[in-house]
Amino acid sequence: MEAYQRFIRYAVIPSASKEDSDTFPSTPEQRRIAEILIEDMKEIGFTDLFLSDTGYVYGEIPATEGLEEAPPLGFISHMDTAPDASGEHVSPQIHREYDGGDVALSDTVTLAVQDFPHLPSLRGRTLITTDGSTLLGADDKAGIAEILTACQIILSERRPHGKICVAFTPDEEVGNGAKYFDIPRLGARYAYTVDGGPENCIEWENFNAANAKVQIHGKSVHPGTAKDIMINALVVACELNALLPQTERPEHTADYQGFYFLHRLSGDTTNATMEYNLRDHDARLLEERKTRVRDAAEEMNRLYGKNTVEVEITDTYGNMAEVIRRHKHLVENAKVAMIRAGLVPEEEPLRGGTDGATLSFRGLPCPNLGTGGYAYHGIFEHITAEGMELATKVLLELISIYSEYRDEEVSHDLSEMKSDLL
Repeated sequence: MEAYQRFIRYAVIPSASKEDSDTFPSTPEQRRIAEILIEDMKEIGFTDLFLSDTGYVYGEIPATEGLEEAPPLGFISHMDTAPDASGEHVSPQIHREYDGGDVALSDTVTLAVQDFPHLPSLRGRTLITTDGSTLLGADDKAGIAEILTACQIILSERRPHGKICVAFTPDEEVGNGAKYFDIPRLGARYAYTVDGGPENCIEWENFNAANAKVQIHGKSVHPGTAKDIMINALVVACELNALLPQTERPEHTADYQGFYFLHRLSGDTTNATMEYNLRDHDARLLEERKTRVRDAAEEMNRLYGKNTVEVEITDTYGNMAEVIRRHKHLVENAKVAMIRAGLVPEEEPLRGGTDGATLSFRGLPCPNLGTGGYAYHGIFEHITAEGMELATKVLLELISIYSEYRDEEVSHDLSEMKSDLL
């Protein structure tokens, strides 16, 4: 089974996660897809399969004889899809020999080159899209399909390899993918999350992240007699938001630029709640963002009275670059693997976080690799069969590279590898 065929099989299985759930995983559907994956992995030939009470799937492929000393290598993807768009009744549409132009997903929804300028670069490929009513689920069922396809090829073709360790996580999309992750159970020394964008993408720098919750306490009276009495909590929220830099919002930033993202606002005249995601690749700049939010709150308290606004800021994850810099062979070898697969590797700063960011700080260095997908979390999500095939080849090359290792500090010289391969 090719990677894209396996992906389509998984894409139609609902597995969205849910924010503010009191269960783990946050939805029962994730448990169901986990059980399906266990059965598929058993059929492929995985050993030591385990489905935890918290919904994590683990399995391994033992090293071939003579390669037991190679460092165990892990691959990780997540089973849940984002709650931002419907994951029910997903109907993948296959467009063979795609012409590189606009694609009508439905009578009213078009995947347009104007909005997604990379589309012409996919000309001639087999494009897989939604039907315009749901997300597709390539984030991250494409990663799952690629990992399992690579492992199936390794076993069916009897390719030599070190120990391969695989895990699939729940609830990554709601920020809890690594919450109950059992690193000893995985058994890997190093790992890659397979959860990125284009197939030639390597991400080993991500945002430092914090969340700010702002509570506003207003004073409600009848608007007819409100003069000099009313404090409208919703108006205070708007004024506070206006004190933050308007050009430093997600819709105005790219690359290494951080942002203030107001992702939730609720309430009424009496009480309002604002929730911000604060993000920056530079930890020092993230601290400045926290200070700016606190200063904005203090300004509101100066104008409207003490304790009108309360702020609680919580750190959520750090920039994995701090860890990966000590294990740069993970990045260098990913580049070599991509070159061997016929790709031109590109390092990109990840404008978000992955399970790998948290796992890196917990002792499992874990950069992120592309799956070949685009426009995640919405109805315009798409991927190509060829991109998935190339991503699978990258995993196969990484398995080959790490099967040659005997010491954790050994690293290929990228410049020499390039000269040999090009």
